[in-house]
Amino acid sequence: QVQLVESGGGLVQPGGSLRLSCAASGSIFVGKTMGWYRQAPGKERELVASITSGGMADYTESVKGRFTLTRDNPKKTVYLQINSLKPEDTAVYYCVLSSGVTTYWGRGTQVTVSS
Repeated sequence: QVQLVESGGGLVQPGGSLRLSCAASGSIFVGKTMGWYRQAPGKERELVASITSGGMADYTESVKGRFTLTRDNPKKTVYLQINSLKPEDTAVYYCVLSSGVTTYWGRGTQVTVSS
């Protein structure tokens, strides 16, 4: 059984920073690609960043230069550092793990950017 637990969301002013964490349970974390999606009110869920088991990260264009995704394999945890937050970053952020057959989802953490 795979469980993904996100943390680190909250209310932040524009220009601020947050670090989201996602802790995985189970041995399936090893060798698997992880990622973060987000869903803003009234919008479709979008993939914002992913990272391979080897640590190679990729980002959607709108977050490049502001988001940094890293992973700590011994801790089975991925971290999404978000800088220079904008109101349009407001969304529920979901951690995902792709086994190649199944995609596992966390329950999400709310990020709200507002003055």
